[in-house]
Amino acid sequence: MRLYLTALKPTDSVTDGFLPAARALGCDVTILTDRPEHHRHPGIEVLGCDVRDARAVIDVIAHHHAPDAIFSNSDHIQAETALAAEYFGLPGKDWRACVAAKNKALTRRRLAAAGVEVVRAVRLAPGDPPPPDLPFPAVVKPREGVASEDVVLVRDAGEFVAAVRAIRDRRPGEALVVEEYLDGPLHTLETLGDGEGVQVLGGFRTRLGPPPYFVEERLDWEPPAGSDHVLRALDALGVGFGACHTEYAMTPAGPRIIEVNYRVIGDHCDFLVADLLGVPLFERILGVHLGARANGAGTADTRPGGGHGTVLSLIADCSGTVAKAPGAVVPPAGDRIRLWHRPLRAVGDRIDQSNTNRDYLGIVRAIGPDRASVDAALTAFNAENPWVIA
Repeated sequence: MRLYLTALKPTDSVTDGFLPAARALGCDVTILTDRPEHHRHPGIEVLGCDVRDARAVIDVIAHHHAPDAIFSNSDHIQAETALAAEYFGLPGKDWRACVAAKNKALTRRRLAAAGVEVVRAVRLAPGDPPPPDLPFPAVVKPREGVASEDVVLVRDAGEFVAAVRAIRDRRPGEALVVEEYLDGPLHTLETLGDGEGVQVLGGFRTRLGPPPYFVEERLDWEPPAGSDHVLRALDALGVGFGACHTEYAMTPAGPRIIEVNYRVIGDHCDFLVADLLGVPLFERILGVHLGARANGAGTADTRPGGGHGTVLSLIADCSGTVAKAPGAVVPPAGDRIRLWHRPLRAVGDRIDQSNTNRDYLGIVRAIGPDRASVDAALTAFNAENPWVIA
């Protein structure tokens, strides 16, 4: 079987998740990317391609090996990948759903039109004047942004003008969304669909850093509250194939969608889900793109077998140079409490604090029989393995 994987930069999810899964499924893999110099995977074919253009993806594949599946885990090229899969008659996502999920202004319009929820939001195109009657406090964000970049809470007109000016300086020509602030605990819902049904894998409770920014500091595995509402929202958007990571707030008025990321959760939370559920998650995700059912024969049940899991992001609290950095940690199998550390920076790296997920120094994930044991392991690791910024 030939799997085409469209990608931008390399990620751990691809390198340590999807590529081993493809090998386990017996796939020959071809990576299509506009950055071939960054992809060095032994035994994997890499072809240069403008993956942001569906026509280019289709052309390269048509003149290469016949495809059995076309897949991407990138936020930025889901629609293009879906169009290519549709062209070749392969299982894949609806490109319209990919666009509606990625474009936060379209997400709001679709959910309101379907009667799922109404969140006051305004699309702000380049050159548009400040809209009247903004719903302060409000959140300003790029219409198609990722990783909390340029997402800011504003409480009055002065803060709004300053935030828009600063974002426009960094993102000239991009449209923004201004929407009411959704106050309440932040949750995620992790799902996997096969086009006929959507399976709930579970969810996380998310802890954010201090406002006005929205940096994710910690995610704890937790039975998802409000999942029925989220599933109705995904259905309204047409999201029902492959992996999806949805973020939502439990407001006093009920669950409200923050954003829909039409791919598997990242920042090593995907590996935590696989470990907690004891399932070959990445194989299962690729499997639906190869025509399998989401909960098909030969796969493990996805009900949690008990225990707790946490992903903790280690974040630079100032700008400077990394003077001390702990190394990678991979626990032996069978430990009562298992803890992994993935350093994202190295000694000598320069850190320019951005108040986004780009400030991560490393990621620690841990699983154990209960939250208290996991918390104790995280506390001990951080005390014994500090990051130092000079």
